[in-house]
Amino acid sequence: MIQSIFLLTIANVFMTFAWYGHLKNFKDSPLWMVILISWGIAFVEYCFQVPANRIGSNYFTLPQLKIIQEVITMIVFGGFSVWFMNQPLKLDYLWASFCLLGAVFFIFRG
Repeated sequence: MIQSIFLLTIANVFMTFAWYGHLKNFKDSPLWMVILISWGIAFVEYCFQVPANRIGSNYFTLPQLKIIQEVITMIVFGGFSVWFMNQPLKLDYLWASFCLLGAVFFIFRG
């Protein structure tokens, strides 16, 4: 179970860089080049994501896996936004986090 969450976290770090990392350092690069770089990063992401979901499916339902992945994505994205992209930390992130906690509550109850 912990292994699945750990692998999902690593996968989400790669996914976040594949989707958004180019906006900082490759904004003026040709689009075809950025797409190829992003595909390469996404390949590494899938090398973690697929095993994470296979392992996690032994412990969680499919909706639970999805919610766990979304929570991890928002945590990773929040850190990425603040520390890599130098975006200001806003109170809205806290409110969004409460909404995610509600999703976790409802998907895991009963």
